[in-house]
Amino acid sequence: MLNSKIAGIGFYVPKNTYTNEDLKKYMDTSDEWIQERTGIQERHYADRLTETTTTMGVEAAKIAMERAGTTPDEIDFIVFATLSPDYYFPGCGVLLQRELKMKEIGALDVRNQCSGFVYALSVADQFIKTGMYKNILVVGSEKHSFGLDFSTRGRNVTVIFGDGAGAVVLQPATREGQGILSTHLHSDGSSAEILAMYNPGTHANHWSPQFPAKFDEAEIGQMFMSHAMIDEAQNFPYMDGPAVFKKAIVKLPEAVEESLKQNGLTTADLNMLIPHQANLRIAQFVQQKLHLRDDQVHNNIQRYGNTTAASVPIALCEAWEMGKIKEGDLVCLAAFGSGFTWASALIRW
Repeated sequence: MLNSKIAGIGFYVPKNTYTNEDLKKYMDTSDEWIQERTGIQERHYADRLTETTTTMGVEAAKIAMERAGTTPDEIDFIVFATLSPDYYFPGCGVLLQRELKMKEIGALDVRNQCSGFVYALSVADQFIKTGMYKNILVVGSEKHSFGLDFSTRGRNVTVIFGDGAGAVVLQPATREGQGILSTHLHSDGSSAEILAMYNPGTHANHWSPQFPAKFDEAEIGQMFMSHAMIDEAQNFPYMDGPAVFKKAIVKLPEAVEESLKQNGLTTADLNMLIPHQANLRIAQFVQQKLHLRDDQVHNNIQRYGNTTAASVPIALCEAWEMGKIKEGDLVCLAAFGSGFTWASALIRW
């Protein structure tokens, strides 16, 4: 049974670039404050009216398919990872299928936030290995900018995130030892609420202790979205940054080491680590903990911010385009995010 390989890869980011200086127009912040805490210098925001999570995914997918030498008619399955879908339902997978005028193929939506792309890649890998499908389009796309609090109240979260999309075409490998060697998926929901967007939701405010809304008892269980939620900023993401940081710097290195150990390899064998671009300080800590050289890690959060499910494929594509990843190289993808979920994939390029 042959592995699956990445036959084509592409990414897309919107043309609208917002620097840290630009964000000062909306909130009390500074370039120094943002860079010291996150390493981010700028990020891209989708056009408010003409670009969606799906349309950005389509643009990345077109590039990936062209590089793979495939057409939309040849794709036989879609896996779409995002936390910012166009609609509450249906998911973006079917919207992408429609936009690309594909056949009536299956479309699966993955909701694993920052680790979503690695999870999606793992799912696609299993379908290829079993022989069920031969050309799978895996997409990670995010439009965060429409759902962020652009005020001083929300700056701790808002300054971090950007918009963009990445995609790969997965196919059966053509030779032994090529492609995805293994994937590793984990979760721990015990602290799910410290990085979450509570509303709109069906929890009737039960799981949002940080922002307790004031409801009449008769209303509990009936409120999907209310003026009280909006007035108290409950419709924006919540994050306990230090708690997330502490968890990420433990689980990310573990995920990388797990993938290497299963394949009888060490960090010395690794040509490139593509970590999820959550925070440059996290990536630097992980690099130090794993004793990796600068040329063994690719970071681009400085220019794109955290694009959650899109960050790994964007960084992977960029590293490949820059010549940092060549045929035969050993590449590890690793991500950690809300849930908590974390994952890794080891690839022989």
